[in-house]
Amino acid sequence: MATDKSHKVRLIRLSFYGSPKSVDADIVIPIYNDEVQLADSVSTLCSFLDRHSRDLAPFSWNIVIADNASTHASWQIAKSLCDWCPNQVRALHLARKGRGYALKQAWLSSRAAVMAYTDVDLSTDIGSTGSLILPLLQGGADITFGSRLLPQSQVTRSPKREFISRTYNLMLRSYLAVSFHDAQCGFKAITAQAAHALLPQVKDNEWFFDTELLDEPSRPG
Repeated sequence: MATDKSHKVRLIRLSFYGSPKSVDADIVIPIYNDEVQLADSVSTLCSFLDRHSRDLAPFSWNIVIADNASTHASWQIAKSLCDWCPNQVRALHLARKGRGYALKQAWLSSRAAVMAYTDVDLSTDIGSTGSLILPLLQGGADITFGSRLLPQSQVTRSPKREFISRTYNLMLRSYLAVSFHDAQCGFKAITAQAAHALLPQVKDNEWFFDTELLDEPSRPG
């Protein structure tokens, strides 16, 4: 008997802790075994958004912890943070590893008008959160993102990371003729409409997710 093995279905289990809310902005923190930084980073971001909401202009927000297949205590810590601040923190756990995949699932399951993300180490100044999100809420753009490679950027990191980042972005600008700077900066936001249009076109689920996301709008057709 012939067996057709050409079609395979892979089921990925997602666990949600807290439900998506109809807020202005979901700010996603993708994590993988980041139990050392997670609690401090979430509490720092919560305190900042709470304290400076009037300065940024009022917008409602949720912090979403997107745990992509952590094997340590990250998921337990994420759930405890949701219990600590249930109205403003929620989480999802994915059995599959991949930062890009985690962001896709977090953004596509969101009910927010704008979805953003920041790295768990908060390496980009969270004081720029308003500059990232407000233009999207006001209809001035579809995607916004930070850059560490602009002349006015103030960056402190190792020479090795600086070399890798600049080399990669030079390659993008030279071979793909992209117009953006610093595809890999972990500080981006997108409108819900743009996310639902672009994310199905992004194939990479890991390191190149950001590059594809930014490059997709410039492709013909």
